[in-house]
Amino acid sequence: MGAKYVVRGNVAVVTLDNPPVNGLGYDTRREFSAGIERAEADPAIAAIVVTGAGKAFSGGADIKEFGSPKAIAEPNLLTLIRQLENCNKPVVAAVHSVCMGGGLELALGAHYRVAAPGANVALPEVKIGLIPGAGGTQRLPRALGVEPALNMIVSGEPVKSELLATLPGQRLFDQVITGDLLDGACTFAAAKATEHDGGAKPLPPGEGGNAKPLPRVRDLKATHPNADAYFQFARNMVKGMSKNFPAPAKCVDAVQASLTRPFDEGMLYEREVFMALMLTPECKALRHAFFAERAASKIPDVPEDTPQRKVEKLAVIGAGTMGGGITMNFLNAGIPVTMLETKAEALERGVATIRKNYEAQVKKGKLKQDKYEQRMSLLKTTLSYDDIKDADMVIEAVFEEMGVKEGVFKKLDEVMKPGAILASNTSTLDVDKIASFTKRPQDVIGTHFFSPANVMKLLEVVRGKATAKDVLATVMALGKKIRKTAVVSGVCDGFIGNRMIEQYSRQAGFLLEEGCTPQQVDRAIEKWGMAMGPFRMGDLAGNDIGWAIRKRRYQEKPNMRYSKTADLLCELGRYGQKTGAGWYDYQPGKRDAIASPLVVEMIEKYRAELGIRPRKISDDEIVHRLVYALVNEGAKIVEEGIASKASDIDMVYLTGYGFPLHRGGPMCYADTVGLFNVVQAMKKFAANPHDDASFWQPAPLLARLAAEGKAFS
Repeated sequence: MGAKYVVRGNVAVVTLDNPPVNGLGYDTRREFSAGIERAEADPAIAAIVVTGAGKAFSGGADIKEFGSPKAIAEPNLLTLIRQLENCNKPVVAAVHSVCMGGGLELALGAHYRVAAPGANVALPEVKIGLIPGAGGTQRLPRALGVEPALNMIVSGEPVKSELLATLPGQRLFDQVITGDLLDGACTFAAAKATEHDGGAKPLPPGEGGNAKPLPRVRDLKATHPNADAYFQFARNMVKGMSKNFPAPAKCVDAVQASLTRPFDEGMLYEREVFMALMLTPECKALRHAFFAERAASKIPDVPEDTPQRKVEKLAVIGAGTMGGGITMNFLNAGIPVTMLETKAEALERGVATIRKNYEAQVKKGKLKQDKYEQRMSLLKTTLSYDDIKDADMVIEAVFEEMGVKEGVFKKLDEVMKPGAILASNTSTLDVDKIASFTKRPQDVIGTHFFSPANVMKLLEVVRGKATAKDVLATVMALGKKIRKTAVVSGVCDGFIGNRMIEQYSRQAGFLLEEGCTPQQVDRAIEKWGMAMGPFRMGDLAGNDIGWAIRKRRYQEKPNMRYSKTADLLCELGRYGQKTGAGWYDYQPGKRDAIASPLVVEMIEKYRAELGIRPRKISDDEIVHRLVYALVNEGAKIVEEGIASKASDIDMVYLTGYGFPLHRGGPMCYADTVGLFNVVQAMKKFAANPHDDASFWQPAPLLARLAAEGKAFS
């Protein structure tokens, strides 16, 4: 693993070989550098082709080395690029499949570039809060043109090689090779060797030489006919699209430097900006999210090579909102689904909703008609359990009540074939209890999709005490196939996300008692970055759902205090948007939340009954009481082993609950603030006579880490 060296005639081929995407780790860089040096020293070699093994040219930096001394150890990426640029023989980069980040920057150091069609080319550093740091902002505008280069750098999105090769005036790709890429690259390199008379280093001005100098991207000139106006326009666009992230605006500055500064000065500026961004909390949050998403699929006691069960046919029980949304995920992935209901009318409504959703995508140009028809052809419907008995996996999406679940799982236990995975789309119920309704608890698992299930990225995978490891591995892989971020949770009331949101909502209720209005609380937390405040969220989800949970809590945990404001609201029949009235008023057909004088009056009356004199509460207190409630409950969840790591909690909140990406999730945010400071704030909250002092006792894990000066990460 590292780099391979082979000779084809008078051409040396140096191949990056670090699966899966040829990340530019230390060993790979060292062996690659040695290969270039060897080819340069061999008089029999006239030209060099550099490429990548397997399914990538290079995906860029090796993420396993992020933040370690190896990441910058010599030869670092800048050294490799200079080595290619200054080579005395033509160097041709043969780009295919994936060429991103440092991989593209390395290719830009070659004298020539050829590409296979279909290669995804990108500089995605902005997605982790950075700008390209090895010359991408200086070389790509010179090779591709300022506007397309800036679009690529600011968006971080991949563009196909054949499209880039057609841009007017581009000098990124010298040739697109439709046949065997390596054969074509070697032929191209041999021809360039002849053209350059054996090759020659670029000569300083005034020095002679018969050989044609080798072209370097750095020697090209970046130009734009109306640069000042264009960059002002670009800044305005970026400012409107990325207000919480500094990196996109810095991308504009760095690309502008490619026009206004000599190359070496532009490189220095790029590096200064890169290093400054590395220290920002936004960059830390984005890098944390990047690694947390990858870490979520790693389960401590389930090896990556655990055999998986075959899932080629799926069944869904229930054709309602959740059942239909879940079904669409699998149709989108090309997996046939049989949807079962107890009544024909319910099935017809479910299928009609699926069609309506797809037709809306077709109308907007997001889905082609033939794809829509292909997906619908994978859907079957039935009223009989006999028609699903051969499915490899069945997902139950019926009413959230244990008695209803019991009936379904007893029936599934009777009819499903041996080895079929039995999954429950429950959001709070005990998966172990559900598994006990069957004689095969090892095959039972929770799959908590979030509404709307065909849109929301999060999938909480609930592991029961008897769930087999191969079942867990299969469902996690399936989550990836249907493009979900799958996070494993143990069994507890509410799992990870809903267990934490309950404490968040409790604090929101106490804030009303003490002097806030619903709109003040929502406005403060939304300004801080949450997609939706707790009261708007309650109105959207349905306040009666929380009411049902609280009624259960009053029986199970009589000592846990809740504000009665939410119960009073539900007693008025104000369940939220679906009834046209909740914490806010709603006009028919609209979702705009309008402040309700009736609700304010209700809160004030209840506050007076409690004998509480309202006080002025700052936005800062509102935010930190809500967020630290999440953090403290999250710490308990990690300590109990419900979540295997704090970053899993962050992924749940980033992908399922609208937590601001630029803050990295509740546990990452607590790390950024400092756990010592979090604990100090909690002590102040505990001293508030109207709050729940017992809740604000720091979770043992949080207290221990704060005392030791450590972090969740």
